[in-house]
Amino acid sequence: MSTVTTDAPPGTGTAARAGAWIVLLGTVVTTVGVSWDIQWHNDVGPDTFFTLPHLFLYSGSAISGFASLAMVLLATAAQRAGRPVPRAGGTPVRVFGGALTVPLGYMVSGAGAASFLLYGLLDLEWHSIYGFDAVLDTPSHVALFLSMTITMIGSLIVFAAHRDELWGRAGVVASVAVLVSHMPIPFVAFDRLDLPVDPVFAGAVLCASLLLIVGTLLLDRPGAALVLALAVGALQALLWWFSPWAAQVYAHAVGLPMRDGLRSRPPTFPSMMPMFLGVAALVVEGAFRWGRARAIDARKLVPALGVVVGVIIAVTMPLQFALTDPGAHVGAGEVLATAVVGVPLGLLAGFLGGRSAAMLRMLAPDKEIHR
Repeated sequence: MSTVTTDAPPGTGTAARAGAWIVLLGTVVTTVGVSWDIQWHNDVGPDTFFTLPHLFLYSGSAISGFASLAMVLLATAAQRAGRPVPRAGGTPVRVFGGALTVPLGYMVSGAGAASFLLYGLLDLEWHSIYGFDAVLDTPSHVALFLSMTITMIGSLIVFAAHRDELWGRAGVVASVAVLVSHMPIPFVAFDRLDLPVDPVFAGAVLCASLLLIVGTLLLDRPGAALVLALAVGALQALLWWFSPWAAQVYAHAVGLPMRDGLRSRPPTFPSMMPMFLGVAALVVEGAFRWGRARAIDARKLVPALGVVVGVIIAVTMPLQFALTDPGAHVGAGEVLATAVVGVPLGLLAGFLGGRSAAMLRMLAPDKEIHR
């Protein structure tokens, strides 16, 4: 695999913008499908391979996959014709012995979409052998969750490569929001282990902290953290309403009853998204403002900031559960335990966030320094 030098102009054409937004659209459709499917498992129970939530999952990956393939073919055709490779989705690289010229972001999103469809065959075989499936942490499901995450990371890379343009920054905000909602879900693979903390909760603390830091450093503008938190909150509110409504309507449509003894509780998927991310965003904004006033490089603040953000998210999530779930009982000991967990997770988020943002920033030129 080798990189390709491009002499393309700094602006991007309609095809490049369309490819990026279609990949993002696919990840949004997938996210809606995941939220719906998880709610279906909890409220109704068994499902088969051919259900409407699964259709959303697979169509979302197909949308992202075909858009990624189209951008790969566009870049390859330009390279073979001797034209400048379009500035689209990141640094172009040559793969398969130079047969294809692939923009970095589309290589990642396309690989995630392709692996999703392959693992979908595994899920079909799983259902063929075992029939109804009432749990999330099956091998095929975990593989599918990981594949979706890879596609969503590819979408973030695509928009990060255009963060010097307004549409690219808007896409970064949307991609981060989608990733915050979905990235903790693959941690369900650790559910069978006897761990001191719920793995999906730990994943939510780690991933939300990491993505808030990555997104803020990528956007590199005052107020960026607050915009990211607002986008996450808007997606959470949409899924909070949609997931239980869709599960109930679809169950009625196909003639299946809801589970016996269902109590009033928040929808599963959106309730794992941090509701108080805005508090952490305020801290991030304050820290960067303090650093700018003293001419301190933001990267030096990131490790300590990650710890603070991790603790804030870890402590406020039990409060979120207590406020939204009538059956939840949260004691001081539990809050203290989550605060302790937030320290190493936040430190890891700060370390990874700073380095991830540095790599992503290399995909687009720095025109201005705001922090």
